[in-house]
Amino acid sequence: MVLDDLDKNILNLIANDARVPFLEVARKCEVSGAAIHQRMQKLQQMGVIRGSQYLFDPEMVGNCTCAFVGLLLRDPSDSDRVLTELKKVPEIVECHFTTGNYDLFVKIYAHDNAHLLSIIHDKLQPIGIQRSETMISFHEPIHRQMPICTAND
Repeated sequence: MVLDDLDKNILNLIANDARVPFLEVARKCEVSGAAIHQRMQKLQQMGVIRGSQYLFDPEMVGNCTCAFVGLLLRDPSDSDRVLTELKKVPEIVECHFTTGNYDLFVKIYAHDNAHLLSIIHDKLQPIGIQRSETMISFHEPIHRQMPICTAND
């Protein structure tokens, strides 16, 4: 998959606002609206763009605790089954296979610390977790899309 400069410019323009009109993107890229529409379809078909979404402020919808939890599995060969079970936990918004001390690293949003404790004890430990380590996030000062490098960078 090769992205040209037009593709990269489009991605940079929509990264911060997925609702930016195609005509505005076209004007900034100095091409037609139809060209932008075709490129967007191509980028979606290639899997570069995986969709668009509205982002909610977790605290504004009642999830005041954000935590990162490192998980060590009882049996690492059981990771597929554990992953299937983790997908059933709606409070888990990210899951990563990692190197280091843990087999998996998850990001959880909970209503409060008591809710977080119940998620860990009632939903995570029973599915084959040997040990976990939890880090609570106080604040997220940076949250952004990864910039796309262009030939000019």
